[in-house]
Amino acid sequence: MKSFSFCMALWVAATPTTLLAQSREAVINIGQMQSERQAEVEARAEADAKPAKVHMMPANTLVSVTPREEISSKRVEEGQRVAFVVVDDVVENGTVVIPRGSVVRANIPWKTGRAIGGKSGKFEVAFESVSLKGKSYAMTGQYRQEGRGNTVGALLGSIVISGRSAVMLPGQIVTAFTNEPIPYEVAE
Repeated sequence: MKSFSFCMALWVAATPTTLLAQSREAVINIGQMQSERQAEVEARAEADAKPAKVHMMPANTLVSVTPREEISSKRVEEGQRVAFVVVDDVVENGTVVIPRGSVVRANIPWKTGRAIGGKSGKFEVAFESVSLKGKSYAMTGQYRQEGRGNTVGALLGSIVISGRSAVMLPGQIVTAFTNEPIPYEVAE
C-alpha cells in the first residue's frame, strides 16, 4: 500500500509540471499558428494591393446601342432626354470596358411632326453619355429617324393625305461613339 501511495504522490507531484509544460507547448503552437495566419493575411493583402495597370480606351470608339423604349415623333418633344442601352460588350485588349446593358443617355435636339401633303415626321437623337460603375463618360454621335412619306399624296398635292410618324423601337441598332478616353484596369 505504501508503494501505491508513493506512486500516487509522484504522479500528483509530476502532473502539474507536465500540465504546465503541455500548456506552454499549446500556447507556443497557438502563437505559431497565429503568426502563420498573419503572414498569410499579409501575403494576400500584398497580392491584392498590387495596383492593377490602368489602360485607356481611346475616344471615338464605336458603341452599338438600342432604345430602351419606343421613341415616336408623335410623343417626343425637343430637348427631351431618352435612354438607350449598349447592345454588345465593348472590349479593349481582352477586357470588357463597356458591358452590354450599360445605360446611354441621349436627347432630342430637333423634331418635326408629320405634315399634310405626304411629309413624314422626323427627329434626331444626340448621344450624350454612358454610365459605367457610377461614373458618366461623354459620348458623341447623332442619328436621324424619319417616318415613311406618302409619295402619292406628295405627287397629287393632296391636303387630306399626310405622312407617317418617325418611330424607333427597342432592337433597332444605331451607333454612337465615345467622346473621351475611358480608363479600365488590367490585372498584371
